[in-house]
Amino acid sequence: MDKLDLVGIGIGPFNLSLAAQLDGISDVKSAFLDQKAEFAWHPDMMLPGVELQTSFLKDLVTLTNPTSKWSFLAYIVNQKRMLDFMNADFAAVPRREFAAYLKWVAGHLDGLIFGNAVREVAFDGKDFQVCSDRGVYTAKNLAVGIGKPAFVPNWARHLPTEKCFHTSQAKSRLPDLRGKRVAVIGGGQSGAELVEYLLGGNRDSVEEVLWLSRRDNFEPLDDTPFVNEYFTPGYADVFANLPDDRKQELMSRQKLASDGASLSTLKSIYQLIYRQRYLDEGDVVGRLLPQREVFQVQYDGEDFRIAARNGLNQVVEFFHADALILATGYETALPEFMAPLRARLEEGVSGAYRLDANFRACWDGPADRGIFVQNAGRIDLGIFEPQLSLMAWRSAKIVNALLGQDVFDLEQNPPIVDWLANGTSMAGDAVVQAWG
Repeated sequence: MDKLDLVGIGIGPFNLSLAAQLDGISDVKSAFLDQKAEFAWHPDMMLPGVELQTSFLKDLVTLTNPTSKWSFLAYIVNQKRMLDFMNADFAAVPRREFAAYLKWVAGHLDGLIFGNAVREVAFDGKDFQVCSDRGVYTAKNLAVGIGKPAFVPNWARHLPTEKCFHTSQAKSRLPDLRGKRVAVIGGGQSGAELVEYLLGGNRDSVEEVLWLSRRDNFEPLDDTPFVNEYFTPGYADVFANLPDDRKQELMSRQKLASDGASLSTLKSIYQLIYRQRYLDEGDVVGRLLPQREVFQVQYDGEDFRIAARNGLNQVVEFFHADALILATGYETALPEFMAPLRARLEEGVSGAYRLDANFRACWDGPADRGIFVQNAGRIDLGIFEPQLSLMAWRSAKIVNALLGQDVFDLEQNPPIVDWLANGTSMAGDAVVQAWG
């Protein structure tokens, strides 16, 4: 095979965005590989009625390349439903609509190779050797975008997987839960969507839903204008240059900017329980249990005994369920195919990689051979990094870094919020002395 400028490993939204941004740049040879037979975006989390938590304009390309034929609006026009879409006036776009858009792009872009798992990546001193099921690809650069593995807490790792599973498997497992007592563990959006779905069931649905979260309460995503400034290039550039300890402190304070539930979902859950409690509507019993940190679960062959510490009074409580759904998020880990390069990679605060401001992994190889990584630098680069919000900007930055020139104009107007000190500045003790 001819040497490529870039091999992308994984075809999720982020590498799909990179492929779309590269489309039409004639002097770049690239291929994107994925082990799946076809494109699919979280199919087992696509419950009825779930909505996108970000604007449809934050698609694969529009933020930096609005005339691209791979925009969401281009997809809507192609499907001949632009006026219907406008008239529907969605407060938030259905996630199934956005998933269909992504699949449409994946079905029309050249250079995407599905059904081709990558087994190993090595570096021969000059180029990367990407060993896959369909042969070896030689590339100057890599773009790793395989997503993150599901996080399973230690207390759940010994439990039977047919009755204790992650939200990433939820939709295909829901039919097995009819008539069961189900405990959902985790207070973010994925947990909220499942609780809403289960509480809205009928006589063929579950018997009881327990929603346990160690958070102080079931709190909404903060998507107010000034919080959304965290999801702008201006703030991203500032954050990337902060010391590691400062980044971690800020991340803990910004949690609800990226990891809260949609207000509409929380309202729906509250109303469902109100109807069940006061209007005798619905047969599913729902219990909302924040401030509960699960630390042990036992399984006796019939049901689960859940031990959780109440954060308000530190009392240990016990709950029983027939099935557990883990809404516990995802973790950053070095994929097995990168094992030959493990010793050459600098480990970052987020886990497997330390990334620079161009989303390039820090490693000891040649400066003109890059390992670009997507969705692995949340603490290194900011809360926007695993979100859809800035994926078009990020992929444009990667293209610019890949080619060593400004293919995309990424210059921004000054941020609305002044994040850094301007003009003369001095340390606090110097101010005290200066003011006498």
